[in-house]
Amino acid sequence: MPSKLLRIPTADGSADAFAAFPDRGAQHPGILMYADGFGVRPVLRDMARELAEHGYYVLVPNFFYRHGPAPVVELPAHIGEEARPAIFAEVMPLIEAHTAERAARDADAYLSFLIAQPEVSAGPFAVTGYCIGGLLAMRAAAAHPDQVAAVAAFHGPVYADGPDLFSTLTAQAHLGHAAGDVTAEALSELDQALDVAGVPYTSEIYPDTTHGFTMSDTDAFSPSGLQRHWDRLLSLLDRAMRND
Repeated sequence: MPSKLLRIPTADGSADAFAAFPDRGAQHPGILMYADGFGVRPVLRDMARELAEHGYYVLVPNFFYRHGPAPVVELPAHIGEEARPAIFAEVMPLIEAHTAERAARDADAYLSFLIAQPEVSAGPFAVTGYCIGGLLAMRAAAAHPDQVAAVAAFHGPVYADGPDLFSTLTAQAHLGHAAGDVTAEALSELDQALDVAGVPYTSEIYPDTTHGFTMSDTDAFSPSGLQRHWDRLLSLLDRAMRND
């Protein structure tokens, strides 16, 4: 499985990134993958490789690049509950500094970079993300309705911007929520906002999961949750990007 370490020119500098893609000469649909709040690390690179094995070029940018190359925060090999408070104390200021305006400029740069890669087909593209990356994925898809055909967010605060975010969203969407992250009432409100906006979507609470369930290097990891995530994500991509 070929992979690359890359530098992406942005309006604010240069973002380091990781890309994985099939070992074949043809061009492949491009996917922008946003990490969770812990950033780009081995588990994200492994997930990018696994997704690339299904025929996609997967780009994983370090969206904290303004603060240094990944990993911006020193992380243990396994992020246990005892380590989380100290790590979050470092990570949360970085997340708060990553404003919607910064995220929008970066999404422009990331998608432009994908378009320019010789291994990437002309489009459409997909965007997926985890935790805060789920919100970044939704923002990128909403800002680029002419380029993004599919968007997925897992255990992410996708309603943080309110219903206005969905007004320009035309991509097919899947939202996979951790059971501990959202109440039935909050899920109903979110789904109603998507219905009003006319977004084609699936939205579900994954059983017996907690926040971060897709990340195998954390105590929140759920093997069944991760598999359900792959099933839903690959099905979404098949529907939105391989309907020819």
